[in-house]
Amino acid sequence: MFASLKKQPFIKMAQLSTLIAEGVEIIGNLLFTSGMRIDGRVKGDVTGRPAADAKSPSLLVLSANGHIEGSIRCGDAVINGTVIGDLDVEHRLELQSDARVTGTIRYRQLQMDVGATVQGHLLRVAAPAAAGNVVELGADKAAAERR
Repeated sequence: MFASLKKQPFIKMAQLSTLIAEGVEIIGNLLFTSGMRIDGRVKGDVTGRPAADAKSPSLLVLSANGHIEGSIRCGDAVINGTVIGDLDVEHRLELQSDARVTGTIRYRQLQMDVGATVQGHLLRVAAPAAAGNVVELGADKAAAERR
């Protein structure tokens, strides 16, 4: 009965194009496009931009050995290491069992595995409204009716 149901992958891992290997330490801010995996240490802000086609959001994967001290901003994220700083994820965030986050987390969709810890705040951000669903509040009613 359930054989026909296939579980969709939470985040596309195929878009990873950059690796910061274990044993590598970077001091300074990072800006990446498409996808990046961090197995090493970063002291600085990490910011992801979408791919050139803008169809897929940026993806950050932080392995269990990875460590980031700084703010993170990206489209999707899979966190299984340590983050000391704020985390701002536009789409999907997956906190795996070894994730240790200290700071404010802003997300739209969240998957949190047993064992992951957050010391800070979790703030769910609403999806942007579609253009047809926009309602002007406080506008002059007569002016709105003329449109």
